Amino acid sequence: MTDTTPDPILAGQLAYYGARAPEYDRWWRRAGRYDRGAVENSQWFREISEIDGALKAFQPGGEVLELACGTGLWTEKLLPYATHVTAVDGSPEVLALNAGRVGSTRVKHVQADLFTWRPDRMFDVVFFGFWLSHVPPAFFGTFWALVEHCLKPGGRFFFVDSRRTPLSTAVDHVLPARDETIMTRRLDDSREFQIYKVFFEPTELKTRLADLGWQCELRETGQFFIYGEGRHCGP
Repeated sequence: MTDTTPDPILAGQLAYYGARAPEYDRWWRRAGRYDRGAVENSQWFREISEIDGALKAFQPGGEVLELACGTGLWTEKLLPYATHVTAVDGSPEVLALNAGRVGSTRVKHVQADLFTWRPDRMFDVVFFGFWLSHVPPAFFGTFWALVEHCLKPGGRFFFVDSRRTPLSTAVDHVLPARDETIMTRRLDDSREFQIYKVFFEPTELKTRLADLGWQCELRETGQFFIYGEGRHCGP
């Protein structure tokens, strides 16, 4: 992109995740405003187990780069497989929580803007959990160029993200219309922020990635998640 005007939605998105850091894991645990009752919560955790199984089958070994690492929910899942994890996020608040959670010398934490950051080396695996849906549509190609740039020849990516369902988010959140990509999010203290939230269907996403030179396999769980893996096929 040639327009260097700051994006207020991206600025608000970063501010939101910094402010949300202390309460972020309540979403993952289905606590507070994210509690959807015993039946839906059980389904959520069953589907998380499915993702865990897929990650195990993928075997993210070697040097792993985690983009938008957050509070460490996935960093600690990557560590048993990786020789080393470089965990990158724009928020110092979530990085501090991540470091406290994983407590490992095999993790290097990097605070950086993922839309301008470039690594000083390449990796065997690039992982990103619940990040692709927050990439502005105008940056879709740029983001995937970053993933390609970060990977060693033959390197692979793995990602997981949200399917479009209101049951995934807080009870007082409203999903954007299907043709919209900006969502209002609320914290427990009622502060509101606008963020990017883009939902993907596997067939559409696979086609778009193929156009960029990626070979991938994408799947959905029964209700909550989309996930997949792949590698770049070269020019």
